Amino acid sequence: MPKVFDENLFFEKVNVPRETMENIRTYAILLKKWQKRLNLVGETTIPDLWLRHFYDSYQLKAQFDMSKSENLRILDIGSGAGFPGLLLSMLGLGEFHMVESNGKKCTFMRQVIRETSCNAIIHNERAEMMMPFPVDYIISRACASLEKLFDLGRNFIRDDTVCLFLKGQSAEQEIAEAMLKWDFEVEKFTSVAQETGMILKASHIKALR
Repeated sequence: MPKVFDENLFFEKVNVPRETMENIRTYAILLKKWQKRLNLVGETTIPDLWLRHFYDSYQLKAQFDMSKSENLRILDIGSGAGFPGLLLSMLGLGEFHMVESNGKKCTFMRQVIRETSCNAIIHNERAEMMMPFPVDYIISRACASLEKLFDLGRNFIRDDTVCLFLKGQSAEQEIAEAMLKWDFEVEKFTSVAQETGMILKASHIKALR
């Protein structure tokens, strides 16, 4: 019988320092507590949150250039309950900018930041309305189609900006649709958390004229 992917299995797989472990555990406790009055994540995913949310987010770590981790600036579009950005920020990957238009979800994320001291800044607004600043990575999970994500992040995309997006079974179709309006290179990685999931790593992104 396969192991249940619980908190213990998560920490066995990620092998993070004790302090990081405590911060992630605090995040999980707050998520369950706030979920009772706010719809932070899909209710049906709560029993499997360590796989569906925490490990799903954690797997992006492998795609970052760790030699520059202290100086990286990462934009998380449509952060929701903080996945993947807040979880990744607890791993010391750089400075995370969490963009979320829902004020209640922003309040939740601020509480997580207060209790875990992770390196993250909340922007309670829409990405396309923000004043742009240079970022090394743009990340997102379950927010919008690939084409839409490029549109939302267009003011932040530079020649060396890399996009990391967690996608589902429509990933190939989204790539084809995005290529009608954007020129980019893309690498595809099979998700270790979702059977039909995929990580898209896009670079050299330019809008077609």
